[in-house]
Amino acid sequence: MKYEIVINGARRTAEFSPSRDAVSRATFVIDGRVVEADVARLSPWEYSILIGGRSLDVTVEEPGAGLLIRANGREFRVETFDPRSWRRGRGAGVELEGRQRLVAPMPGKIVRVLAVAGQQVSAGQGLLVIEAMKMQNEIRSPKSGTVEKLAAEGQTVNAGEVLAIVS
Repeated sequence: MKYEIVINGARRTAEFSPSRDAVSRATFVIDGRVVEADVARLSPWEYSILIGGRSLDVTVEEPGAGLLIRANGREFRVETFDPRSWRRGRGAGVELEGRQRLVAPMPGKIVRVLAVAGQQVSAGQGLLVIEAMKMQNEIRSPKSGTVEKLAAEGQTVNAGEVLAIVS
């Protein structure tokens, strides 16, 4: 399954296949980087994870919106978004802060560019259209700001490749 996740304010793309076993080998792809882990579910909200010989004790809480994950003394606020699901008003009124990199969700080709570098854009405004698997997907700005970088029309892109930067 492929998800967009926000960890402590940083947007990432994560892909994994959940397992129903008590102990399982899992492969995660985070922003194009492959991470293999052994995951043991101790209780519904506790996990023991082994990554590269390093053990992590992880607890998960649902304090309202999103998740609160604690791993070896560190705390992470995590929100997940399934890009396949359509939710009315998804992200309405929420705007990301700081410089944002928009990455290709899958390999494809840029078929239309809707903005230019240096242009002021608003949150949710379309920046470009990528065609993948015979479907066209509009890539929108996650925040109001200035377009710093933008992929070119006709350009072929790989999953995880930077399509645009908005600051």
